Amino acid sequence: MSAYRSPWMTEELEMLRATARRFFEEEVAPKAEKFRKQHYIDRDVWEKAGELGLLCMSIPEEYGGMGATFAHEVIMMEEQARICDTTFGFIPGALNSPGFFHGTASHEQLLKWMPDIAAGKKMIAVAITEPDAGTDVKALRTTARREGDEYVLNGNKIFCTLGQQADLVLVAARTGEAGSGAKGISLFMVEKDKCPGFKVNKILEKIGQNAMNTAEIFLEDARVPVENLIGGVEGKGFFQLMDVFTRERLSIGIVGIACAERAIELTVEHAKNRKMLGQTLWDFQNTKFELAECLTEARIGRVFIDNIVKDMVDGKPLQPNDAMMAKWWGSEKQCEIIDRCLQLFGGYGYMCEYPIAQLYMDARVAKIYGGSNETLKDVIARSM
Repeated sequence: MSAYRSPWMTEELEMLRATARRFFEEEVAPKAEKFRKQHYIDRDVWEKAGELGLLCMSIPEEYGGMGATFAHEVIMMEEQARICDTTFGFIPGALNSPGFFHGTASHEQLLKWMPDIAAGKKMIAVAITEPDAGTDVKALRTTARREGDEYVLNGNKIFCTLGQQADLVLVAARTGEAGSGAKGISLFMVEKDKCPGFKVNKILEKIGQNAMNTAEIFLEDARVPVENLIGGVEGKGFFQLMDVFTRERLSIGIVGIACAERAIELTVEHAKNRKMLGQTLWDFQNTKFELAECLTEARIGRVFIDNIVKDMVDGKPLQPNDAMMAKWWGSEKQCEIIDRCLQLFGGYGYMCEYPIAQLYMDARVAKIYGGSNETLKDVIARSM
């Protein structure tokens, strides 16, 4: 494959890449199958990442992070994609859930909880989606009623990634009247060990990404202190979430392109070594045409995303439309390219022991979470 270097790369980031690659190869890859079977990552691996400073890198130093740029986080996403892994749960557990918290909480709340999150001592999850309210967050029904110095939460959450394993869960609930829409939603930090009303009902079986436990959660008179109201003001939750959803969507797009690139690399290697009909698979014109098209489409996505990351490194704000376009394009190409590459593996591509199969299984949800691609296209169209 032709050499390509992202314009935002630096010597410091190359050093981080070496550390991240070593971490994934030594601590994650050898245990990935174990993690998938047990539906969770071992906490000592998570804590090791914290010790190496690989969690919450773009969180400010005063809250326990590195105060680094978003480009540092991109390196981690790319290196995880390189080993065809989702067992580590980097995006939900080390990037977006902490990012949600950092983007919505008060200074005092960040000082209280973020250092332990960044150090890997505590894991955080976000509970927003409900059985009847997925992408349409304004329709959520979970309620939070104030009683003295506490809020009492009641409701049902679903698809809560890391919901079983997390120590802290950021919960979206309605503090306004029914039908109050976006203006009636607030966020709360639930400390699971102090909240018996927070109950993990079951771990959901998924097509892929099986090491990241995805839980259904019941909130039954779950009591949290008033000071756990994120930001200290009721009714701001929806608008807080919309601000931080943007980076999540960009992250999904980044991983999509990185996984597509890795699929192409694996397939080129396979094609050049696979013997059939007296020649290699690579010698067939169809193989070259397929992979040339895949590489071109992946490069288009890479250049677009690199432009966004470069702007962020330069201090320019991330535009919501750019993030949505990166998310839907990246996730669509992730699924399409991995599927085309898997076809060139023949029957071996259908075997779970092959990395291309793992890439295939883990990819499909990318077009759904972070806002379904259909919904994001509709939002993009409103600005045209």
